[in-house]
Amino acid sequence: MPTSSLYSTRAVLFDLDGTLLDTAPDMVGALDLLMQEEGLPAVDHEMARRQVSHGSGALVTLGFGADQSAADFKRRQQRYLDLYEQNLCVDTRLFQGMEETLTFLEAQGIAWGIVTNKPAFLTVPLLKLLNLHDRSKTIVSGDSLPNRKPHPEPLFYAASACNVLATECIYVGDAERDIEAGNRAGMTTLLASYGYIDEEERPELWGANGVIEEAQEILDWLIEANESDSHRAN
Repeated sequence: MPTSSLYSTRAVLFDLDGTLLDTAPDMVGALDLLMQEEGLPAVDHEMARRQVSHGSGALVTLGFGADQSAADFKRRQQRYLDLYEQNLCVDTRLFQGMEETLTFLEAQGIAWGIVTNKPAFLTVPLLKLLNLHDRSKTIVSGDSLPNRKPHPEPLFYAASACNVLATECIYVGDAERDIEAGNRAGMTTLLASYGYIDEEERPELWGANGVIEEAQEILDWLIEANESDSHRAN
């Protein structure tokens, strides 16, 4: 069976929300509960879905507006996090094709890991509930290190945990900060266009090395990178 020695890429790292996992149903669901508690109608789910990668603050702002007081925002954000933690893995799933992709990487001896800005108190339990925690070579949460994305420190840390160079990694994400962090770390960056990208954003300007429309296209990049290295060697 082939091993990672046949591939120039030795690790694939993933953002979490909107890249590895479709967490929007539960994250938007928690906002629905919060809006209901405050006697307000639910927000448009498609609009909220596009904000999920930007975290709890963006969702609370979407629901209650940018002109809410700092005290109200802080209270609502904490209550949102409480509600989300209580309903962490009701409808959250791997994106289509992701299980097959992870299985392929594992079979080839290619490490995979997670670098997310999601806090560890949500990240770790969620991955355990989905039986992904022990499969991942490394998990770097938003509060694991002094810096978080778009700073490249989490990606350097993850590469080191996988015992590979940053330049031997692919980083897959659906937000501008993901691509910026990966590029600053010298990784090959892939934009997950199936993720949570707002219609006002301009992902074509983010500088990703490639765009994937589904998870299994990552495997095409592994093969292409290997073939390119083979041609250069010859």
